[in-house]
This record gives sequence, structure tokens and C-alpha cells, in this order.
Amino acid sequence: MNKVHSVYLHIPFCQKRCSYCDFNTFSGLSHLIPAYIHQLRREISYYGNKFAKDLAVKTIFFGGGTPSLLDATLFNSLMDELSDNFRILDNAEISLEANPGTVTLEYLQNLLEIGFNRISFGIQTSNPVYLELLGRIHDHYQSIQAIQWAKQAGFTNINLDLIYGLPGQTNDEWKKTLEDSLSLSTQHISLYALGIEENTPLYDWVDKGMVENPDPDLAAEMYELADQLLVENGYACYEISNYYKVDENIDYRCQHNLQYWRNQPYLGLGAGAHGYSNDVRYENVNGIMEYINLQKDTNLLSTLKNPVVKELTKIDTFTAMQETMMVGLRLVSEGVSISEFSKRFSVSPLEIFTKEIEFLIKNHLLEIVDDDIIRLTKNARLVGNQVFLQFVN
Repeated sequence: MNKVHSVYLHIPFCQKRCSYCDFNTFSGLSHLIPAYIHQLRREISYYGNKFAKDLAVKTIFFGGGTPSLLDATLFNSLMDELSDNFRILDNAEISLEANPGTVTLEYLQNLLEIGFNRISFGIQTSNPVYLELLGRIHDHYQSIQAIQWAKQAGFTNINLDLIYGLPGQTNDEWKKTLEDSLSLSTQHISLYALGIEENTPLYDWVDKGMVENPDPDLAAEMYELADQLLVENGYACYEISNYYKVDENIDYRCQHNLQYWRNQPYLGLGAGAHGYSNDVRYENVNGIMEYINLQKDTNLLSTLKNPVVKELTKIDTFTAMQETMMVGLRLVSEGVSISEFSKRFSVSPLEIFTKEIEFLIKNHLLEIVDDDIIRLTKNARLVGNQVFLQFVN
């Protein structure tokens, strides 16, 4: 019997690539959107048939790229395809990533009618200087307008993505972005420290001395400032980078991302998408034309292997245990349950990772709560990656 899955669909189209972006995204190829969506629907049907159209799906997430570049009618066709091929649960979370500069009230109303119930806006910063540095196509007024429209349309679960640790950014400037964002009264806020990634314009600017290299110590201060402000304003940190508005009736945590952090199965569809199902991790080809052409001449109902998958990796039990610790410890309050881990793998994490856990507890980086929950200490959040690496041989 198949476990309940999540589904991620990658929309790799952008109006303009941001200066810091190293994701699998492409600008200037919007003329390929119809052909891409056609093949994306075919990939959906491939997995629908593979699972005999009986795979239960708890979350659907459209990421990118800029998915909000797609016309609402294309999302309607994709949602129809998903509904025809999977058993979408009644309370499924259906999310869309959107750029504030690409939406209208009518568009957002249409999305809600189609079935979307969560939307995530890439605000990044309210400061015009840094919006320009990052190569964003929107300004802060458009961010405010987009969120007002989303609320007016009927969305009651809205996330803001923010980036900190920008070149030259001060604590006061970051605090202003946080205050501006808090004034928008959304249910979820995600915080990301800027990474200077190779093969991006920002990397070249830093490398040539045109832009200063961000200060990691200052970025750590910014994280702590954000944590303080968000908690004071009724948010709780449930994952190192993610905060949700505490509500006794509604759980505003991102259910799709919880599927990842709990190391549960998901399908990744589209160019460059990754998936994890039936103890296999896979990665699709990156190029849009390659993705379209590999499927175009294939009878997907008769092939055993998805033609757009470029890499398959069988995950053995020990690797699955390592990964469960690494991603589960990102959940700062939930952590990794000893009892749930033992149920899943028939052995306790305290037996498998005795030395690692003892070392981290001794150094005040992990704690065990209620004799069951292994989780990061608050001080360990800033060095989380060093903790997670302890579980890699």
C-alpha cells in the first residue's frame, strides 16, 4: 500500500532572473509555456497510471521560477489533470509561489476558485535599493497591493519570503523590512539568509569587488533580531527558517514542507524537479526543451521508466535513517520523535547514532525532551548545518 504523498510541480519560467538565483529557471522562454504545460500534464498522467490512479495526495505545491506567470486557465487544466490521476485528500493544502508584480485581484480570485488555498509571495525586502540589487521585478507598493488583493480574493493562508544578510544591509534596514512585513498581517513568514552562489551575477559582482561580501556574523544577528520580533508579534518558529502565526484553531505551518522535513514521500514533476518515492530519489532533466522533447515522442502509458528522469538513487535503510535525522532536526520544536523513528525503522535513533547524539548533547547542541523528542537547542539554530553533518558518514 502506497504512503500518502505530496506533489511538487516545477514551473521554470521567469520574466527576469534574479541576480542571486541559481535555481533551474529561465527567462525569455515564455513562448514555450503551452508546450511545457502539455508535457507536464502528460507526466502527471504517467504517475497517475503508475499508481493505478489511487495515490493519496495531501499537498500540491507549484514552485519555480515564477508560477504566477501562467494564465489561470493553465492552472485549471493542471488541477483537472491532477484530480483525474490522484486521490487528492479533501483537506489538501494547494500552494502557489507568486511574484507580487505579476498578480491582479481577478487573477487571485480565479486561483482561489480553481482550488488554491495557500499563496507564497516573494517579497524579499521592502527596501528599493536591495530590490534593485536582487534584480526583483516588483517594488514594495506592489507587495502591499498583492497581499491586499489576496485577502480580498479570499486567501486566508498567505506566506511572505524574506531575505536577510544582503550586501551592505544594516540591522536597522532589516528591522524596517521585518516591521513592514509584520504590518501586512500574514499567517506565515519565511526567512532566508542570502547565499552567494556560483554562476550568478551577484557572485561575479562580489568576486570583482563591485558588491561587498555579506558578513555572516551580522547575518546571525539579523536572524536573532527577526526571531525576537516575530515571536513578540505572535509567530512561532517551527523550522529553522519558518514562522507561523499561532492560532488555536488553524495550523498555519506549511504542510507541504513538513512532508520534506519529516522525510516522507513526494513526487517532483517538471524540468529539474526532484522526487522521493518508494525508497528511490530521482531527478528530472533541467532544460525546458529537453524536458518537452524527451516526452513528446514517447508513449508514456507503455514505458516503465519516465523518460525525463536523468538520475535514480536507491535509498537504503541506513541512508534513510541519516536523512530522517538531518531533515527532522530542522523542525526546532517537533524535532525527531524517538518512538516514531523506532516504529519506522524498527530501531531507536539512540542505538544507531549513539556517539553522534551524545556528542551533540554534551556540546549543548541537542536536547531530549519528554524522553522522546530529539531536537536542536535554541543556540544550535545558527549552526544547524554543522549539527546535521554529524549524521553523515
